[in-house]
Amino acid sequence: MDRQMFEKGLAIRRSVLGEEYVDNAIKTADDFSRPLQELVTQYCWGEIWGRPGLDRKTRSLINLAMISALNRPHEVKMHIKGALNNGLTKDQIQEVFLQVAIYCGVPAAVDSFRLAREVFQELDR
Repeated sequence: MDRQMFEKGLAIRRSVLGEEYVDNAIKTADDFSRPLQELVTQYCWGEIWGRPGLDRKTRSLINLAMISALNRPHEVKMHIKGALNNGLTKDQIQEVFLQVAIYCGVPAAVDSFRLAREVFQELDR
């Protein structure tokens, strides 16, 4: 593991997803899941999210579309929160999911709209 890239990824991951969520994911990793946490932190967050070619807001737009299309509800909810942290508005998130409806299917968009509503209600409390 590249420790420097892991630390870079950890800082970005915490900034986007929140310290509590990330620290819990790392802390609760066991011998089986720890390699995945290390891989995700180093490569996903350090190597890719840490590249200069796209800003975090743009990366969040792309992630929301892809994860919605893949029908990964837990990841959709987590990345909606991250997208808001990265400066996306509710209206922009709505536009992403409307785009998903056309190019990836209405069922994927329906689920993502429902998940977004849950996240927005949770954050409004």
